[in-house]
Amino acid sequence: MPHPDAWIAAALEHQDLLLIDHAQCEKKAASTAMSLMYRYVDRPLLLTKMSQLAREELLHFEQVIKVMETRGVTYRHLSASRYAEGLRRHVRTEDPARLVDILIIGAYIEARSCERFARLIPHLDAELAKFYRSLVKSEGRHFEDYLMLARRYAEEGGDAQVEARIVFFAECEADLINREDSEFRFHSGLPCAA
Repeated sequence: MPHPDAWIAAALEHQDLLLIDHAQCEKKAASTAMSLMYRYVDRPLLLTKMSQLAREELLHFEQVIKVMETRGVTYRHLSASRYAEGLRRHVRTEDPARLVDILIIGAYIEARSCERFARLIPHLDAELAKFYRSLVKSEGRHFEDYLMLARRYAEEGGDAQVEARIVFFAECEADLINREDSEFRFHSGLPCAA
């Protein structure tokens, strides 16, 4: 589901926050991948995919920091958006269902990032548009990897609900991006009406 145009307008108005939060998102994505590697050491494919993803996300983090430096944007801590936590509150508690849900959520976060980069590109200056264009492909690949892993481990664990869970999280994700947010973030919803 495409996000509302109001988010694009807010992103263009707050490009400094967009970049700062984008950097934080890349760091969090790498951290999530590393966390999965530590927790699920008995899954070689997951270890390989998450290791690759963590390295790529940290490279993206470094690239965002460099873009910020060239633009005079100071990196600082921002409070997290409600987006990821809004998805994670629905994670089942027992494995393998827990792992399946975390992987589905990872897929949606990557897909939303990919979609937002693509939607922003036509509105950005040439340098930032080129950078975001370079990220679209990798974010799409991350989405595919997460979804492939979710389906694989659901099948291995006898979790027949995986497709229903994918639909469930799609609905949760759509709700989160279509609700108002008081603070602009890379994964925020609609800007609050002034």
